[in-house]
Amino acid sequence: MESKISFTSIDAYIATCPEDIQKILHEVRATVHAAAPDATEKISYQMPTFFLHGNLVHFAAFKHHIGFYPTPNGIKSFERELSKYNGAKGSVQFPLDQPMPLKLITRIVKYRVAENLKKAKLKSSQKK
Repeated sequence: MESKISFTSIDAYIATCPEDIQKILHEVRATVHAAAPDATEKISYQMPTFFLHGNLVHFAAFKHHIGFYPTPNGIKSFERELSKYNGAKGSVQFPLDQPMPLKLITRIVKYRVAENLKKAKLKSSQKK
């Protein structure tokens, strides 16, 4: 029976990938970190995750693409720019044979930060 790796950090996750993929994952991580400097890193669903008043985004390496998961709202709000990529309701696939759209990732992450901060503020005002 095959045992699954259980990651304890984003560094541990990235270390299991081939070197060329590690470079891309480090770029994506740095891009997300720059767009959401107050977010914390964790592993969720066995994927690198950035968290700020809830999950912001997840990302993961696959054989032919980087999966990016900014929630269904994050996809819907950028559907025009994301339309050239394969994806689903809450995810998009950035092909490994193309440059990572780091500026687009930045904009999506900043959108998600604003969305989570707005939800957190609303939640705290309802408690008062």
